[in-house]
Amino acid sequence: MAAAQTLVVIPVYNHAQAIAALVDRIGAHGVAVLLVDDGSNAPCAEVLDQLTAEYDSVSLLRLSPNQGKGAAVMAGMREAGRRGYSHVLQIDADGQHNSDDIPGFLADSAEHPDAVISGCPVYDQSVPKGRLYGRYLTHVWVWINTLSLQIRDSMCGFRVYPLAATLALLNRAQIGRRMDFDVEILVRLHWQGVPIRNRPTRVIYPEDGVSHFQLWRDNARISKMHARLFFGMLLRMPQLLWRKLDAR
Repeated sequence: MAAAQTLVVIPVYNHAQAIAALVDRIGAHGVAVLLVDDGSNAPCAEVLDQLTAEYDSVSLLRLSPNQGKGAAVMAGMREAGRRGYSHVLQIDADGQHNSDDIPGFLADSAEHPDAVISGCPVYDQSVPKGRLYGRYLTHVWVWINTLSLQIRDSMCGFRVYPLAATLALLNRAQIGRRMDFDVEILVRLHWQGVPIRNRPTRVIYPEDGVSHFQLWRDNARISKMHARLFFGMLLRMPQLLWRKLDAR
């Protein structure tokens, strides 16, 4: 039941080397896949065309020019809503995530349909230490901006969203369109009272993996987002504190 109601959305930007293997692995789980081509170059675009021709369960949405990971995911969510899906499973195109965990994410979503099922990474030795330490700083800011420890990892791009609540949020708030998207949307969904359920999942950093994270630019963008969310938290502090007291 969950698989029939959940569309897998994969934002793709020049991941020609990794995307075919990922789609092949996902195909074993019997779920429909939407590839969102975020202005990829010609070699990657050709691979995406081949995948949609090869797999009946795979469709393609093209954006031009490149708009950012967040914009690609949001476009995929809106397309899923138009097609009548109730949930979107987001997974990154670079091969970091363990797609064998998809059935577990779908099972959790079926049991808790109103919740976000958020991947909580379990790393091996391939993780760059600088990225790991930077994540911890973001975790602290997220805990401050939600007045909660409910979100254990806000940067993992492997998660299931309940579409009704998520699309309602997208229609009334401007969410970061690039690497700030994953963090900001979880914080704002938490503010709206959407439950966040954390699910451990193995994450690797392939030696030949393609990362579009731009150290200085994206860290500056994320820092601005944390500051913006902090002031948003201050406005919502009475509501958030009351929610914590009411839950006791």
